[in-house]
Amino acid sequence: MKIEQLYTGCLSQGAYYIESDGEVAIIDPLRETQQYIDKAKANNAKIKYILETHFHADFVSGHVDLAKKTGATIVFGPNATTEYDIHSAKDGEELKLGKLTIKVLHTPGHTLESVTYLLKDENGKDHAIFSGDTLFLGDVGRPDLAIKSDVTKEDLAGMLYDSLRQKIMPLSDDVIVYPAHGAGSACGKNLSKETVGVLGEQKQTNYALRSDMTKDEFVKEVLDGIAPPPQYFAKNAMMNKMGYDAFDSVLKTGDIPLNPEEFEAMANHESALVLDVRPQSEFVKGHIPNSIFIGLNGSFAPWVGALITDIKQPIVLVVPDGKSAEAVTRLSRVGYDNTLGYLEGGIEAWKAAGKEIETLESISAEEFADRAKSNDINILDVRKDGEYQSMHLENAQHFSLDFINEKMNEVSKDKTYYIHCAGGYRSVIAASILKARGFDKLVDIAGGFGAIKKTDLPTTDFVCPTTL
Repeated sequence: MKIEQLYTGCLSQGAYYIESDGEVAIIDPLRETQQYIDKAKANNAKIKYILETHFHADFVSGHVDLAKKTGATIVFGPNATTEYDIHSAKDGEELKLGKLTIKVLHTPGHTLESVTYLLKDENGKDHAIFSGDTLFLGDVGRPDLAIKSDVTKEDLAGMLYDSLRQKIMPLSDDVIVYPAHGAGSACGKNLSKETVGVLGEQKQTNYALRSDMTKDEFVKEVLDGIAPPPQYFAKNAMMNKMGYDAFDSVLKTGDIPLNPEEFEAMANHESALVLDVRPQSEFVKGHIPNSIFIGLNGSFAPWVGALITDIKQPIVLVVPDGKSAEAVTRLSRVGYDNTLGYLEGGIEAWKAAGKEIETLESISAEEFADRAKSNDINILDVRKDGEYQSMHLENAQHFSLDFINEKMNEVSKDKTYYIHCAGGYRSVIAASILKARGFDKLVDIAGGFGAIKKTDLPTTDFVCPTTL
């Protein structure tokens, strides 16, 4: 038996490779599928099943492409309907994989078709569960993402309570838990940084698995404090349900070098968004006017999905040297398939062509503190709600990047704003969006709140985020 977790940090997502006796199952694959094909080929094995735990909302799965390339069977849970061929498994159905058995446990709650795959070893002993978004380490899946509008989040939360207690909690404490996500995912509230655990520990430590918890208490607690889902979630879920363009063709049409004139024409005549994915330190020193910064070095794909509201938006890229294919790939993971090319030679080529460059003022936390003490300044804290509530500068305006498109009426182009996040990544994203919308009096605080806390500027008292 071979089990490998293939974890993608940007998406906080775990796909799984299971192999026995020359047969392979892939669980919740990423959009780019060649890695799974290569792995099976290297082991002289054949991919038999592509097991989907549910219709994912936070990324576009690679199941459709992988099935076309390998002939493997796509398996979803009960009642799943798609525009492509699948095996809709029954609750309790057993699938044979070499010497192993994979039992399908229907665990609705995160979504209606959600399943947990129980892996039994060659002796029939329960070995592990691949719990998808039903059970995370430290949390459970959010129950507000159903595609069907006639099912409420309270209905789904009640189903999730039953699923956990009837299907998962009766399993042995030594069963390994392989979830679909870890910390950083928007599919739950307080996911652990760990990506593999055991069920017994979750029974002891996971708030949602308390043995004395009533269904009403569960529904209240699991729904309490859930932020609205990012706008791209519903769009990704529909792509996973209906199908999508082959990744190979998306990469072929998106990874195209453009000279400065071609690039400028795309931006002007094709209404393409100029997306700059370089490190923020390079963006602040010089960037194309009206470009938006979302760096590859951060949580790139989720921020693209949260902030670029049109999933079909034409995009042209400014990338670090050699990173164009990576950028197109990571965009496609969240369904942004309309990349038209990248600026060949980068910003230096743009400058050499005599094109206009803009900069963003960025200062240290120490210089910011000096200015704040001697002037009445406007501060925008673009961190998430929980971060802001936990601790913030006393006179800072909360302006969460997650909801910047809804909050534009809360800022004025006549004012100068000093912008910070936790470490410096999100503040440059926010500043780039504001700049593109005509705000020209912006100052980024390098190092964010982590650096600001080391100055003597007054802050609110710290409140532990877990108590909020």
